[in-house]
Amino acid sequence: MKKNEIAFTAPHFKATETGRKILEQGGTAIEAMVAAAATIAVVYPHMNGLGGDGFWLISEPNKTPIGIDASGKAAELASMEFYCGHDSIPTRGGKAALTMAGAVAGWQEALAVSQEWQTASNAQNLPLSTLLDDAIQLAKNGSAVTKTYVDASKKTFADLVDVQGFASSFLKHSSLYDQGDNLTLPMLAKTLEELAEKGLDDFYQGDIAVRLAKDLATAGSPIRLADFHSYQAKRVEPLQVKTSVGSLYNLPAPTQGIASLLILALYDKLYTQGKTATDMAHLLIECTKQAFIARNEFVTDESRLAMDLASLLEEKQLEKMCHEIALESAQPWPHQAKHGDTIWMGACDSEGRMVSYIQSLYWEFGSGVVSPSTGIVWNNRGSSFSLDKDSIQALSPNLKPFHTLNPAFAELNDGRRISYGTMGGEGQPQTQAALFSRYVYHQMPLDQAISEGRWLLGRTWGDVSHNLKVEQDFADIAADELVKRGHDLVVVDSCNELMGHAGAVVLHPEGHTDAATDPRSDGLAIGTF
Repeated sequence: MKKNEIAFTAPHFKATETGRKILEQGGTAIEAMVAAAATIAVVYPHMNGLGGDGFWLISEPNKTPIGIDASGKAAELASMEFYCGHDSIPTRGGKAALTMAGAVAGWQEALAVSQEWQTASNAQNLPLSTLLDDAIQLAKNGSAVTKTYVDASKKTFADLVDVQGFASSFLKHSSLYDQGDNLTLPMLAKTLEELAEKGLDDFYQGDIAVRLAKDLATAGSPIRLADFHSYQAKRVEPLQVKTSVGSLYNLPAPTQGIASLLILALYDKLYTQGKTATDMAHLLIECTKQAFIARNEFVTDESRLAMDLASLLEEKQLEKMCHEIALESAQPWPHQAKHGDTIWMGACDSEGRMVSYIQSLYWEFGSGVVSPSTGIVWNNRGSSFSLDKDSIQALSPNLKPFHTLNPAFAELNDGRRISYGTMGGEGQPQTQAALFSRYVYHQMPLDQAISEGRWLLGRTWGDVSHNLKVEQDFADIAADELVKRGHDLVVVDSCNELMGHAGAVVLHPEGHTDAATDPRSDGLAIGTF
């Protein structure tokens, strides 16, 4: 049987190197992704970690993709009463750490899928110690501090310097690291060694859970040991939309996956109206507005959904939204925006099995709370909840907050299969749409589709403005016309991290792969490039 070329892409080169090593050892795409997820938690700790969440799209050839929701629910004690005296949920500190961390449970559930693959082919999964070895060594011996780490540290210093465990873990003698400094995470190394020895379930049912629960309670979090014991990641059916170019997949609630699918489903109906790159951007921006309006109205915890989100992808609803979009004029904006920091990674193994994976703490360094006994920094995703009891995002125990996270996958009519995604909060659906449209509809090479100038509608990375941000290189050709059509536009530097860290892996029907990563990150892609 013909083998496919392997491919891997990640926004930090160390994660890609880990993924490649596992693939070259005969590991599955899932095993490579778990190994890379552990590594990137060490080398990009401001973006993601074991104390955060994850979402998976897993594709086996000729089978419907599997989704895994590894996002955390609110603690049993996380009630409106717990936040009495607050106008909104704090974004930093112990009270911001209110949802369970799902990422490790997601690794566990994904490895169960991998085991099913291996059992069917009379093979064995690689040992967990092998998958976690790179991460352990990097946490012990250190990795070079990146510019994005330094920038995140500068931005969050005042908010986080006094938060439990933050300074001793992520600062150098209570001051900022410099780019190129060696960052070691010895407590996290010990925790990873413990997981490698005892199994990932120890995070929720064992000694690690006990220590985490104690440390979080000390920091003022409502999370308790019972919340660890009751948590499980779960397999979910992805949302799907068929377009003229193929089938597109993304995650259901509580993610904004519906928005990503809506943008491309709408663009599929409108793109022939455009003649220029400016037309493409304008139409995608207007599709984004319609998608975000629907997202903000309907997406919430699965138990609270007022409708089946898949119905928004039906022909009648798409046509209704299309009627709100005009080639020559922009709809008024702003609308409520979301922001966050995340990593996305993609993989393809020799059997043609592919993964699209996203892992996040939400904001840079999450809540900032670091468990002294484990070295794990906890997410602040719970700050997406509202303390307004009439909001569809109203805080309630055991429910999940809205998630910007959404890994994407597509099966094209010509046989290509594409794993793609990005970090960037509000920008995730927009960047996905830009790279997919450029590559699929406008036949741009994959690396160019990712590297060329992009735009972002709304806030991200803590910005307060809701306007349209356009990178300088794209503004040079498009800004004047976009302003003429009514866009409230501001120009930012080219190759700007505001635009996210995108990547993609493409498996062609002949078996060769393409992979690309974003020059806005510290990434590396392996494929035919």
